[in-house]
Amino acid sequence: MKLYFYRIFCTLLLSLSFFYVSAQDKDIDAVKNILQRQIKDWNSGDVEKFMVGYWESEKLKFVGSNGVTYGYEATLERYKTNYPNQKIMGKLDFDIISTEKLAPKVILVVGKFHLTREVGDAEGYFTLTWKKIDGKWVIIVDHTG
Repeated sequence: MKLYFYRIFCTLLLSLSFFYVSAQDKDIDAVKNILQRQIKDWNSGDVEKFMVGYWESEKLKFVGSNGVTYGYEATLERYKTNYPNQKIMGKLDFDIISTEKLAPKVILVVGKFHLTREVGDAEGYFTLTWKKIDGKWVIIVDHTG
């Protein structure tokens, strides 16, 4: 009888583990899909569409070589100033190094970006902290350098 209950317990535990891993994968896939869409938007020269995926809040933080930019609008303006046209924007590509679900509604993504441009290629690394807010995954901190 004990063996029977032990098998049921193990089966339930494995089922719950599978459900948890599946939910994690689904969330990480959602974040990766947003990143792929951002690449397409950047490469079409649309900075405003690229910004869809960032948290539209004054609490958004963009950390770069010149310090911290606070807020969605300030971050958008930073992108528009630093990348005023398609020639400067170039073609973007990401290499995702790691993704980690830190909590049920928080994902950390570490990656490398590469811009292929006539004015000279640029590349570096980034860390993105994503949070699920109102049912949508958004970047709440972008540290790019």
